[in-house]
Amino acid sequence: MLICLDIGNTHLHAGVFDGDRLLLQFRKTTHPIGSSDEIGVFFAAVLRENGIDPRTVREVAICSVVPAVLYTVRSAAIKYFKTTPFLLQAGVKTGLKIRYRNPAEVGADRVANAIAARHRHPGRPLIVVDCGTATTFDVVTPSGEYLGGAILPGVGVAAESLSSRTARLPSVEIERPAAALGRTTAESIQSGLFHGHVGAIRELCARLSQEAFPGEKPLVVATGGFSRLFGDAGLFDEIVPELVLEGIALAHGMNTAGTE
Repeated sequence: MLICLDIGNTHLHAGVFDGDRLLLQFRKTTHPIGSSDEIGVFFAAVLRENGIDPRTVREVAICSVVPAVLYTVRSAAIKYFKTTPFLLQAGVKTGLKIRYRNPAEVGADRVANAIAARHRHPGRPLIVVDCGTATTFDVVTPSGEYLGGAILPGVGVAAESLSSRTARLPSVEIERPAAALGRTTAESIQSGLFHGHVGAIRELCARLSQEAFPGEKPLVVATGGFSRLFGDAGLFDEIVPELVLEGIALAHGMNTAGTE
């Protein structure tokens, strides 16, 4: 079996694959991540609680945007699963032509999302929207060129910024408000967070589509922890919460095929 690990700024998102089947997903907060032994014991315990023998895990693949955490997780994988993890990073096979001015700048999670979206929809113009700590937009052409995209603060970051950097605005639950017209401070914040983000996503998708695919309608694929918050807002053609894990698994397969 293969464990894929997406180390993000807020959570470590893990998935266990048996071939092409995703058997299990689980998360852990990234900060504090703990020691390599704590991480290893955590992985083993989660697997056992879900009926998976940790000894059946033969391979580990990692995608990380948090360098400080990567060493600890990598060490845990080596010690507890007896394998050196595959790392999705610049220079490995992805099946994409990275057209960023500096390809090394592209976040590994963005590359993983693009790999998976293209695998799901080959030959289609694509915009991938990841609604996480940041909301990222990635543009992929039908021929597999990764053109770049856009990044803006995620809805959670925006909410935290309001509550931490103002004297009288409270922390609120992030949810879709009943109406745009808020009649309490909490409702007003929720309205701004939700409808403001809807507007930003719609505008950026429209502009990216116009610039990258004039005269065409790209497929908009969404993923990330906040993607379902916008599920019925008419923004996305498809929501795939596990997209990044699928991309990591696909990249692992491209780079390890025929090595055993």
